Amino acid sequence: MKKKIVIVGAGPAGLTAAYKILKAKANDYSVVILEQDKQVGGISKSVTFGNYTVDTGIHRYFTKNDEVNKIWKTLLPIQNKQSYDQIILDKNLKNPHKSGSNPEKDEKSLLVKDRLTRIYYGKKFYDYPVTINMETLKNLGFKEIVCCGFSYLKSVFIKRKETSLENFYINKFGKRLYQHFFESYTEKVWGIHPSKLSADWGAQRTKGVSITSVLMDVVKTKLKIKNSKNTVVSLTDTFFYPKLGSLQMWDAMKEEIIKMGGKIITNALVSKINIKDGVVTSVEYQKNNTKKEIKVDKFISSMAIKDLVEMISGNITIPKEVYQAATNLPYREFMSVCMVLKKIKWQNDKATKNVLNIPPDSWDYIQDPDLTLGRIQIFNNWSPYLFKNKKEFEKHILVGLEYFCSENDKYWNMSDDDFIDFATKEIIKLGLISGKDDCIKATRIKIKKAYPAYFGSYDKIEEIKQFLNSIDNLYCIGRNGQHRYNNMDHAMLTGIEVANTIIKNLKNKDNIWNVNVDKEYHEEKNSK
Repeated sequence: MKKKIVIVGAGPAGLTAAYKILKAKANDYSVVILEQDKQVGGISKSVTFGNYTVDTGIHRYFTKNDEVNKIWKTLLPIQNKQSYDQIILDKNLKNPHKSGSNPEKDEKSLLVKDRLTRIYYGKKFYDYPVTINMETLKNLGFKEIVCCGFSYLKSVFIKRKETSLENFYINKFGKRLYQHFFESYTEKVWGIHPSKLSADWGAQRTKGVSITSVLMDVVKTKLKIKNSKNTVVSLTDTFFYPKLGSLQMWDAMKEEIIKMGGKIITNALVSKINIKDGVVTSVEYQKNNTKKEIKVDKFISSMAIKDLVEMISGNITIPKEVYQAATNLPYREFMSVCMVLKKIKWQNDKATKNVLNIPPDSWDYIQDPDLTLGRIQIFNNWSPYLFKNKKEFEKHILVGLEYFCSENDKYWNMSDDDFIDFATKEIIKLGLISGKDDCIKATRIKIKKAYPAYFGSYDKIEEIKQFLNSIDNLYCIGRNGQHRYNNMDHAMLTGIEVANTIIKNLKNKDNIWNVNVDKEYHEEKNSK
């Protein structure tokens, strides 16, 4: 008789866990995924409004892990023919694969995209991460560059205790650069000053990025020194992207899971997790106003730890301090205003050609403290197929204006129309558009618990983890399942690790929790 595995959450982590388990042991396990949304993908999905498709955030497909890469390429073949925008520009592919997909003919296609990410600060663009080059010198001015340099040298010799994210950044970059390029944006993301945030988030998100490494990269570039085997390649300049948006990848994985006998139940709201003698025995959920219960042998959770602990029921005692810490874990919500624009004032200031002569940026960080806006994503630079009518791709600009907030704050509680109006005024002030008439169509996307936060009761995360690990057949995966600000590929790796753990009948769960705690930066890969 097959053992029953129940997975909560059909995001990258949950789907990957099901995919790997069924690939290896479909005859031994029955897999059911319970997803509260109407579609799969978690926060890595896409949304369609009118004739346009947009992503719910920045979802570029890049990883240093070969197994994750293999999964992506298996589900969606890499393009080896020109896409629509490349045809218009008569732009050839760099090192095309011998076999692959034709985006103009094949629906399933993984595009190869150039990445450009910059900081927009004081009406000027800066490289991300900040690079010491002529553009930076010109923008900041020689005097300010010198001040930043001395500020950095001070941080080298006089180290602060890393009791906060602010001190971590100052130790790493110097106070001056921190104030220019980290302070404001970090406070936008978390809604709290970096001086009150744990240093853990900064350590995870800036591994390998330092002034020293930036300067070394500049010197090597100028001297045309090739990277050695042990040299780190920072912030990759290319990435993969599904032709029809991020959701296409997860829909493809969903199809494979179902083919292998897996079951995915959408619109299923989990309400109770029953535990007996230290083991999860069943999960209760509600669908179409009907309560249902499903027995389990193995239970995998990618839901928020806060929700997981609140749902635990049965003959188990949750230590009071653990319950209080877990149920008070902080999160930040995400909102995006996606707009179809007639035109934008920003012009292409790079040598890279593109349609409409717009900036070739994938996304930009907005550092100005007088704006609530956190990031701008330019979807034209991701895929022309996000426009249902490709000809419209040659006429209009599709952008995502990204905001970070807290559930039930003044921004979250605004009506869609009021918040779209607020966002429109911000990009007029920013100088992206001239006036409201430049916007043809807009929609607002809201996502709860998009970012597990590193303050409040987060300092008790180890105690919470120990309690959860004590439940024999419970496995926590994914961004919210581990309360860790993981990227999409790291979420997938937690799914791969939990699959290996279950298949091999391992008792130790450390390998699942240890994903993305190594010393390598999440966007780095050693060159070969």
